[in-house]
Amino acid sequence: MELSKEFRFESAHQLPYVPEGHKCGRLHGHSYRLTVHIDGDIDSSAGWVADFGDIKAAMKPLIEQLDHNFLNEVPGLENPTSEVLAYWVWDRLQPSLPLLSAITVHETCTSACVLRKPA
Repeated sequence: MELSKEFRFESAHQLPYVPEGHKCGRLHGHSYRLTVHIDGDIDSSAGWVADFGDIKAAMKPLIEQLDHNFLNEVPGLENPTSEVLAYWVWDRLQPSLPLLSAITVHETCTSACVLRKPA
């Protein structure tokens, strides 16, 4: 069974390693959507894989670091691509959510990055 919980935050960033003149090298912002995916068996006594409240609680300090901030100034996000952001979230979330199976980062309405747990 897979569960997912979506989070939203607003952040600004600029990508320092893109070619000169690339639009993403300029300071700009996004309305990010980040989806946390949990994969596991249904607990027979609780009737669920995980409590959505636990996912929300685990994400709260991360969202506080990301929302309405300049991502380049967040330690570990000096090059804040969607891919780097997905790994950043994974590394901080996985210890408290051992059933974490994927992180999806939507940078725009049409562009997303998915980081999946290695097989």
